[in-house]
Amino acid sequence: MAKKGNTKTKKNRFNKPSFLKDERIRFILGISSGLFTIYLGLAFVSFFFTGGADQSKLDIQLFDLLANSGIRVENWTGKTGAFLSNLLINKGFGIAACTILYVLTVLSIRLFGIKTQSLRKSVLYTLLFSIWCSVLLAFLFVDSTSTSFLYLGGTHGYFISEWLISLIGNVGTLFALIICFFTLIAFGFNNSVNNIKKLFKKKAKPEVNDLDLDDNDEYEEEDQFEPVIKNNETEDTISTELDINLEEEYIPNIKEEKEPVAETSEIELDIDSDFEEAPNTKIQNSEDDDLELTIETTRIKEESVSINHTPMEDFDPTLDLSNYNYPGLDLLEDHHINNSEVSKEELESNKIKIVDTLRNYKIEITQIKATIGPTVTLYEIVPAPGVRISKIKNLEDDIALSLAALGIRIIAPIPGRGTIGIEVPNRTPEIVSMKNIIASKKFQESKHALPVAMGKTISNETYTLDLAKMPHLLVAGATGQGKSVGLNAIITSLLYKKHPSQLKFVLIDPKKVELNIYSTIEKHFLAKLPEEEEAIITDIHKVIATLNSLCVEMDARYDLLKKAHARNIIEYNKKFVTRKLNPENGHRYLPYIVVIIDEFADLIMTAGKEVETPIARIAQLARAIGIHMIIATQRPSTNIITGVIKANFPARIAFKVASMIDSRTILDSPGANQLIGRGDMLISVGSDLVRVQCAFVDTPEVEALTQYIQKQQAYPSALMLPEFVAESSENTAEVDLQKRDALFEEAARLVVGSQQGSTSAIQRRFSIGYNRAGRIVDQLEAAGIVGPFEGSKARQVLVSDEYSLEKLLSQVLA
Repeated sequence: MAKKGNTKTKKNRFNKPSFLKDERIRFILGISSGLFTIYLGLAFVSFFFTGGADQSKLDIQLFDLLANSGIRVENWTGKTGAFLSNLLINKGFGIAACTILYVLTVLSIRLFGIKTQSLRKSVLYTLLFSIWCSVLLAFLFVDSTSTSFLYLGGTHGYFISEWLISLIGNVGTLFALIICFFTLIAFGFNNSVNNIKKLFKKKAKPEVNDLDLDDNDEYEEEDQFEPVIKNNETEDTISTELDINLEEEYIPNIKEEKEPVAETSEIELDIDSDFEEAPNTKIQNSEDDDLELTIETTRIKEESVSINHTPMEDFDPTLDLSNYNYPGLDLLEDHHINNSEVSKEELESNKIKIVDTLRNYKIEITQIKATIGPTVTLYEIVPAPGVRISKIKNLEDDIALSLAALGIRIIAPIPGRGTIGIEVPNRTPEIVSMKNIIASKKFQESKHALPVAMGKTISNETYTLDLAKMPHLLVAGATGQGKSVGLNAIITSLLYKKHPSQLKFVLIDPKKVELNIYSTIEKHFLAKLPEEEEAIITDIHKVIATLNSLCVEMDARYDLLKKAHARNIIEYNKKFVTRKLNPENGHRYLPYIVVIIDEFADLIMTAGKEVETPIARIAQLARAIGIHMIIATQRPSTNIITGVIKANFPARIAFKVASMIDSRTILDSPGANQLIGRGDMLISVGSDLVRVQCAFVDTPEVEALTQYIQKQQAYPSALMLPEFVAESSENTAEVDLQKRDALFEEAARLVVGSQQGSTSAIQRRFSIGYNRAGRIVDQLEAAGIVGPFEGSKARQVLVSDEYSLEKLLSQVLA
């Protein structure tokens, strides 16, 4: 069978002439064909304007026309172009003759060796379309030639149209043209028949409710339900928008800008000879190839997930704010400093000083290479055989003294390279602009659930993280070293990539001024406790209540995941989007919640265990259900960053600190005390330690960003967290049964019928909030239906049957 198939393929294959096998001939023919296509196109365009003036000159024979130099034509391409235009348009297929330009374009591309479309199919279908179009135009504009020189359908179309009209009449000719049109569509385009059928099926689907559904069981299942379509939008429109959102993950509508080339500037420095500049192109290209391969792999995975979705049944969480526009790059500024490039003289000077210092201690090196970054230059050295690495490591202070640098950092050895790195600050540091980071290809094409763009590495590459995988982040550093800018960079990154329906922030700011700038986007991106006026939490008592409320939300989300048989928020939301979960059973779309706490040390000093306990609970358990924490402090001491905090915050960012002890407290290794400040930081994710220059975003830029979001359509209020009330402080004697809830009687029958006095059960059964369900339980306790709170145990139901309940209710209601 394989043999036969191969023979058939060879028979059908187009045999190229022998001269076309020469690449040079194909190249010349491709250029000639392309230029002829442009020439013929100009001739056609000119014919529409000058054809009337040239008609009298084009009626003679071609040889006479070309030989007679006294004949002048108005056509831009001369007598040849005028003759070809008249031949193909008026005497040929009319204006449908312009399709020959398409065939010539395909031919030119194929001659260059670029395989786009089949040449034979292009010629065949273009010819058929030209014939059909010329007959149609001649049929519709039969009298156009009496007032114009131009035959819209050409002589060919005119004769065929007249013959068809005389044979089957005007109506028959029209029907024949329609049949020919659908025949071309059916054979010329793949799946065209199926697409036409789907259009009729989609239009007929709403009428299914009036038919007999005995053979269609899916409409009788309780868990299958149709979406509530707002503003009379068709299901087709909703499915199309959702398909785009699922595949692209709500990528912002930002003007595509080219990512600045990563100017790694790896320069080989000759130890004994003069300074030479030799970029290591091979290494740089390999790094770029690895990056590109990773992006392709991620894209393929995302597409394979979205294909499994059923577009007609998907739920789109963004429909409530369907007109929301993502921020644009014009809201950010392009910060830069003049003369920020590292000069050759500076590189040569540092090279000489490093080599001389090492030789003074009898340490020889065989090679030195410089990699220029935005604020730091990395000098990689290869020591001579027999030199101990510890000897070079101990010379850190001596090298810093010889270079007169603010502080150097020695990496001995560099993981994966087999060299020793010496990081030396540049004399004129460069500001990394947040605009360039957001516009970078790496950030725009990121498929992370919560992408965060931090800045640029020492090799000028954009550094991004996925907060959902960290899953929590500890930020520490001395005062004025860039912590607040780092938090703004994190929030800005998320605002540029996520829709308000996908992400909510809980902002805790004891200083009251650092995060207050984000209060204007309360109804879009913030979450808060019910009945609170301010979304930015500053009061210590409200901080405790908010953190405990997040614990309640965490427990409620885990209950939903348990019911849905999902392991994490991604699986749960995927099931909800594909309508495998019924909202009537309490299910809902779960947005990510990012908790940001500034000045964590102040909270620990004020509240102590009351704050540390809920934070530890969230850090330990909340990863799977989409709650992530970022805490920042300027006092990285062991009594603030305790063992419990460090164990549950594996991802850490360290700005410049005062001592090596503080660096070890944050990173479990030295180095943060040798940073140069002003956004210079070390990022520890797992076992990796990366030096990054934080992207700078100024306060006016953040204000412009928040004002842009504020002006758009918003939710009625911020996301309401479940209210937390300490059970031990409940006082049922103060409950007034005369002001009982409207669901009091139904809740009482539910509790007695199930013999389970649970607040969460009432909340799920009646689809109400946690606060209202808690008040109903308080009223049931005051009425003597359930017992008092007993810690982790469920409340005892004091009424055994419905008869006793009705008797008790009659007394209470009386």
